[in-house]
Amino acid sequence: MAGLVNNLLILFLVFQNICLGFRSPLSVFKRYKDTTRSLSSECLGSDRPVISLGLSDFALDIRMPGVTPKQSDTYLCMSVPLPVDDEAYVVDFKPHASMDTVHHMLLFGCNEPSSTESYWDCDEGTCKDKSNILYAWARNAPPTRLPKGVGFRVGGETGGRFFVLQVHYGDISAFRDKHKDCSGVTLHLTHQKQPLIAGMYLMMSVNTVIPPGEKAVDADIACHYKRFPMHLFAYRVHTHRLGKVVSGYRVRNGQWTLIGRQSPQLPQAFYPVEHPVDVSYDDILAARCVFSGEGRTTETHIGGTANDEMCNFYIMYYMEAKHAVSYMTCTQNANPEMFRNIPQEANIPIPVNSDMLKMTHGHHEEMKDTDKSSLLQQAKKEEEEILDQDFHIEEAVEWPGLDLKLGQVSGLALDPENNLVIFHRGDHVWDENSFDSKFVYQQRGLGPIEQNTILVLNPSNAKLLHALGKSLFYLPHGLSIDKNGNYWVTDVALHQVFKLGAGDKEPLLILGVALQPGSDKNHFCQPTDVAVDPVTGSVYVSDGYCNSRIIQFSPNGLYVMQWGEETSSGKARPGQFHIPHSLALIPDFRQLCVADRENGRIQCFRLETGEFMREIKHKSFGRELFAISYVPGGLLFAVNGKPYPGQAEPVQGFVMNFSTGEIIDTFIPLRKSFEMPHDVVASADKTVFVGDVHARTVWKFASTETDGEHKLDSSSGRILGRLRGKGGGGLNLGNFFASHKGYSRKGFDRLSTEGSDQEKDEDDGTDSEEECSAPPPPPAPSSS
Repeated sequence: MAGLVNNLLILFLVFQNICLGFRSPLSVFKRYKDTTRSLSSECLGSDRPVISLGLSDFALDIRMPGVTPKQSDTYLCMSVPLPVDDEAYVVDFKPHASMDTVHHMLLFGCNEPSSTESYWDCDEGTCKDKSNILYAWARNAPPTRLPKGVGFRVGGETGGRFFVLQVHYGDISAFRDKHKDCSGVTLHLTHQKQPLIAGMYLMMSVNTVIPPGEKAVDADIACHYKRFPMHLFAYRVHTHRLGKVVSGYRVRNGQWTLIGRQSPQLPQAFYPVEHPVDVSYDDILAARCVFSGEGRTTETHIGGTANDEMCNFYIMYYMEAKHAVSYMTCTQNANPEMFRNIPQEANIPIPVNSDMLKMTHGHHEEMKDTDKSSLLQQAKKEEEEILDQDFHIEEAVEWPGLDLKLGQVSGLALDPENNLVIFHRGDHVWDENSFDSKFVYQQRGLGPIEQNTILVLNPSNAKLLHALGKSLFYLPHGLSIDKNGNYWVTDVALHQVFKLGAGDKEPLLILGVALQPGSDKNHFCQPTDVAVDPVTGSVYVSDGYCNSRIIQFSPNGLYVMQWGEETSSGKARPGQFHIPHSLALIPDFRQLCVADRENGRIQCFRLETGEFMREIKHKSFGRELFAISYVPGGLLFAVNGKPYPGQAEPVQGFVMNFSTGEIIDTFIPLRKSFEMPHDVVASADKTVFVGDVHARTVWKFASTETDGEHKLDSSSGRILGRLRGKGGGGLNLGNFFASHKGYSRKGFDRLSTEGSDQEKDEDDGTDSEEECSAPPPPPAPSSS
């Protein structure tokens, strides 16, 4: 028995000594611990910088060695060597910092730190050689998380052998008690080979100039990707105080896919990419920073101080290990013309509350009064402001469409050629005699409408291009057009949904049973609208005046599912409807939004599941919200109803930022007045059409804006010559900017492109009754 025990013990010791070079982790770290600097006793945990987590894993604590910054906007750096010689992988980060003392932290990997001191002023630099940013933390932002199986490679023949921690102490008022700071980050490392290697792609503008007082200045960056596929999972944005929004995209075959979009005035940490994005050979990576020069009296250039600006978009990605590249950069605009098609969201700022704005760059308590006032004024500006130019929707008074002889206009849409399509009721009207109490149509003796109910017009001059729909419908309501140019319409008298080809006299598909209201899978009750998913072809129907549901059908009309219920007493809950009246499909976000008319709100749901996502509701909507229309890229348009007696909210049109739900603009006609605006449709160029069921007319509105773009010159790639948008070594911005007139070297001597988002202050300042088939509780809503 003793021999067996001895043999097992020997086997265990042999196993332990051959695993991973078969050295005990504790012995591996002995050399490192022997040379560890003596740190402040206030730095809890710093006496055990390396902690074994098993045979192959260990934790490395990287902390400031008990420092007390003497002035605001101090950047301090310190380095820690990798405690092993062989290759390892960083798989997790745990920050140790508070916004009370630290504005942000950056962690770099390199082979030679700029100093051998226990810590140093980062003005001396971070690394002498190429450095890769591995991690960023800012003002209690969520920590970076790496997907399973992904790691940053360090050590060995190709990975960096040192970690350099950079800490920006913005406001030092917390140090009045002279305490010592030990902020930092704990890394989880493993020797187990990771199948996927993480890396960083930095997009950076280098020659943007922001004129004083200019409302909107765009800095655009774009590079062709010429490597093996990479998968993007996190992003980070950075500007200084003039930055309003930064957006990054993958452009493939002309299609823009959002990587991430964020206000640079929010915590500048890494945020997860909401929907996975892959990048393949010959895709284009594009980014835009939007700045405002308002409040400045001189030009603002790219530079390292707080009075300069920066435009950085970081992308954290992973690649297969055998093809992995740890760091890539893009500093040019390879295709300026393509930015004409950038999604509109890229020009819309993300609201930031004043408390967050005050702390944007760490200059709060010690900031000069003039700078405090300036920042607070920015915080109080209307969140709905679009920075694209001087954006405002006004009626196109020269448009002759207002004089068209139409019946009650119930639906509008734009076809694939951007022609305006009108769905109207000819000589039929919906009034109190149209339906009985069970929603059965009472005027069948009139027969179907003898006029063409679908009119296709030139959107510029209102000339009739095509007409159809004669002798098909009784009471038209909703209209939608799919990507193939098919018309999808609803008829509330027939209780049916129709699919019509543009050149066809007979329907291609009919859903529902004619003149039979119902609430099962085969019947509708006064369906109001249709939306068709351009990706899957799925059909969504809002049903309707006497049902409170959304129904999904397959492209060939098979029932798939439904959701929604009638609004209960009291406040309407998510998923409850009181006349779901209009639909807008949001392909960018894979959502379906519903104008919940009598609840005066918009509800949005996940397309695939019907899961409630969000509500958009404003007091200015009043009691009724009739219709909505979405423009890919981020704008949501809507029209409301006339106010009930005693209410002040006017009938008008709205432009909203879809991402935030905030109202950007409102509009009303100059000729005639809205009576019951029933539908709205908008195009990408912000042209808007509104159809009114009572006024029996269609208005055209257009955006008024001055074309004053200040975009990144395409020559930026030539300026940086050898980089040409692809990754290689680090670029020393101090050397670069020092050699270009108009740029300040100060604040860049400590930077490579990987860490180029530091800033340092130079001066420490800084409305009827046309459809009444669904009578709700008083006051009775108008029908349409």
